[in-house]
Amino acid sequence: MESKPSFMEMALEQARQAENRGEVPIGAVLVHEGDVLARAGNRTIADNDPTAHAEILVIREACNKLGSQRLPECDLYVTLEPCPMCAAAISFARIRRLYYGAADIKGGAVESGPRLYNQTICHHAPEVYSGINERQSAELLKLFFQSRRD
Repeated sequence: MESKPSFMEMALEQARQAENRGEVPIGAVLVHEGDVLARAGNRTIADNDPTAHAEILVIREACNKLGSQRLPECDLYVTLEPCPMCAAAISFARIRRLYYGAADIKGGAVESGPRLYNQTICHHAPEVYSGINERQSAELLKLFFQSRRD
């Protein structure tokens, strides 16, 4: 019997699909009560939209599906540590838990950089679990940027 892919494996598949479209390979999956509400990979180039990060796309879709601007019973799986924009959106959406793969030392805002959820201005901080499928997430990004330089 074949095992069901994990939510992070689903996010990695979204990242691979983004890469196939020429986008930075970052994927996200938003889950509510064990069911996938939304999944996406980056679409900044395809949409001509600098805010079309995978996290923003799944938050928008899930909010539309649930008819709410808040997602307090939802968990987000993303392949890379969210940037400041995405970390803020996660907070504003009141997402319960954030699971991410690779750290983003230069652009991350959760456990790197500004550490948004540790700031007094942050009204809601999700539970954060990092390093989920970290090696696969980091390798995907490393190979993508390496191919751009070659």
